[in-house]
Amino acid sequence: MGSPPKTTKAHAVCVPYPAQGHITPMFKVAKLLHQKGFHITFVNSEYNHRRLRKSRDGNSLDELPDFQFETIPDGLVDHIDADVTQDISFLCDSTSKACLVPFRKLLAKLNSSNVVPPVTCIVADSGMPFALEFKEELQIPVVSFWTSSACGTLAYAHYKHLVERGYIPLKGTYHECFSK
Repeated sequence: MGSPPKTTKAHAVCVPYPAQGHITPMFKVAKLLHQKGFHITFVNSEYNHRRLRKSRDGNSLDELPDFQFETIPDGLVDHIDADVTQDISFLCDSTSKACLVPFRKLLAKLNSSNVVPPVTCIVADSGMPFALEFKEELQIPVVSFWTSSACGTLAYAHYKHLVERGYIPLKGTYHECFSK
């Protein structure tokens, strides 16, 4: 009989930075897009996907129709039994070097599938800039999603001024810094 034909349904690929404070907001955006009729491919690091599967009942991630999970390596040596966020400084460096090629292969796999619709947009965490490279290559919209809170965004925006005024980096002990 053959494979069923691809649908023309919109297909968003969501790529969070591999840390909990980034995965949770991206997952919420993915669920909102799914409710609006998008097919979703949520791309976790292999390490975080194992953590997610361990924290939930085995197949609970497979419950939503048109919502699938895929993984790419983050470039760090995995500690299979660890249940912690990986070292952020190493993670920043490794994702910038190790994720582009596996992500390209994943997009090619999705676009050549007869089961899921072709990718029509990418929603990538701002900490995963390699995903922006596919805008021209695939001729699709690529959105950079900033997951920080308003407080975090203000801190980033004013960081330079805080350094110029000598407020940061903090000097001395915790007690000296916060007991005044």
